[in-house]
Amino acid sequence: MTEAEAKLWSRLRNGRLLGMKFRRQVPIGSFIADFGCRNPKLVVEVDGGQHAERIAQDASRSRVIAEHGYTVLRFWDHEVLKDTEAVLAAIARQVTRRKLPPSPSSLPR
Repeated sequence: MTEAEAKLWSRLRNGRLLGMKFRRQVPIGSFIADFGCRNPKLVVEVDGGQHAERIAQDASRSRVIAEHGYTVLRFWDHEVLKDTEAVLAAIARQVTRRKLPPSPSSLPR
């Protein structure tokens, strides 16, 4: 794990974020996601500087993971290292959004 991944993992593991069960190195399709939560279907990727040159490949990877029903959140290493609380807040918002039941107005009639 990179330093950023280790820092984020220390805050996600053992249900430390909203009681959600995150796992490391989660296989999804032909990819291995940095962190994943099966319910709700959420993937968190932590990208280092090498990813600046791989934007197209990362976008393709995110599309494939999304095809498996997952939402993908991507953060740069420096974001995780310098503003961990903001990264955790963004993950928590997404977890909360995905856990909410559909509103009655969004159900088919």
